[in-house]
Amino acid sequence: MGEYEPQSRRPIAEMFRRTARVATAACIRLGMSADAISYSSIVAAAVAGACFWRSTHHSWLLVIAPFLCFLRLWFNMLDGMVAMAGGKATLRGEIVNDLPDRISDMLIFAGVAHSGWMRLPIGYWAAMLALLTAYVGLFGQAIGGKRQFAGIMSKPWRMVVLAAGSWIAFMAGPSESPDSLSVLDWSCLIIIAGCVQTVVIRLKRILVTVQHHSR
Repeated sequence: MGEYEPQSRRPIAEMFRRTARVATAACIRLGMSADAISYSSIVAAAVAGACFWRSTHHSWLLVIAPFLCFLRLWFNMLDGMVAMAGGKATLRGEIVNDLPDRISDMLIFAGVAHSGWMRLPIGYWAAMLALLTAYVGLFGQAIGGKRQFAGIMSKPWRMVVLAAGSWIAFMAGPSESPDSLSVLDWSCLIIIAGCVQTVVIRLKRILVTVQHHSR
C-alpha cells in the first residue's frame, strides 16, 4: 500500500463493492491505471448523453441511456478501488477522480435537456444543481475537514431518479399536451429539489465543523 491515503472517500455499500472486486484484481494484474478508468467514465457519460439527445428520433435509446449512466457510476467506484488496492493512490489522483464526475454530470444532463422529451431550461437547471451539490460537498475538505456526502440527492441517486424517469417516459410515450410537464421534466424537478435539500444539509454540517474548529 502506498503512503498516501485519500482524505475523504465516498461510502459505498458492500454489495456494490462485490461487483467490482474481480474487475479490480484484473485491472491490477493488467497494469491498468485508475486514471484510465476515470476517463472511461467520461466516455460512458458522453455516450449516455448522446443516447438521450438522439432519443427524440429513436425512443428506445431511453432504455439504453440509463444503463450507460450506471456504467459511469461503476467506473467511478472502480477507479478508486484500483488505486487503493494497487497502492497507487495520490493527491493528483483525487483530482483525476473528481473532475471526470463533474464533466460526466454535464454531458448526461445536457443530453437530457436536448432530448426533446422535456423543457430545455429544466434540464440545464438540473445540471447546474448537480454541479453545485458536488461543489458544496468539497467545502468540508477544503477547510481541512471531511468531504460531505450527506443529503438525499447524491450522485448515485441523481442517476437512479433519471433512470426511472427515462424508462417511464419510454413506456408512456410523448405527451399529448405540449403545455404539460413531461415525465423527464418531473424527474429533473425532483433532482433539482433533492439537490437543494442536499446542499442545505451539507452546508449545515460544514458550518458545524467550522464552529467546532473556531472554538
